[in-house]
Amino acid sequence: MNLKDHIRTIPDFPKPGILFYDISTLLAHAEAWQVTMDRLAEAVAVHKPDILAGIESRGFLVAAPLALKLGLGFIMVRKKGKLPGPTLPYSYDLEYGTATIEIQTDAIAPGQRVVLLDDLLATGGTLAAAARLLSQSGADVQGAACLIELAFLGGRAKLDIPITTLVSYDS
Repeated sequence: MNLKDHIRTIPDFPKPGILFYDISTLLAHAEAWQVTMDRLAEAVAVHKPDILAGIESRGFLVAAPLALKLGLGFIMVRKKGKLPGPTLPYSYDLEYGTATIEIQTDAIAPGQRVVLLDDLLATGGTLAAAARLLSQSGADVQGAACLIELAFLGGRAKLDIPITTLVSYDS
């Protein structure tokens, strides 16, 4: 099955000049979503993770059902101020400014093998920051997986972990 057939493109969203790759249509198609989960399960299982980490917010849509499918736990990597209780923050540079992501301090046990998941690999900044945050927490970050890669943005080059993407766009 060609998953690109189930990903809708929306021009000029969220602003003029941007072509948005909308996974809503993929999520709504039961067979395509099952194929997506099967392919991700195969890619992620080789890393033998103990737990999966999803990056806010569409990464939750990928990581949570995949964790269930693989019989693993799931943790959230969220924007600052969105998680209750004590958190471990990590700040990183954006094109114009900075951002901070967090995990709960008790989310990862030292040495736990984790795989990161998100819907989209674009510039790689958030994924690289999440990998560093998890490593700083004591996790053994084995790799990452995304549904879509915007290869023309070169995000893969920012990552020092293996990454699998199911669909790639060159422009």
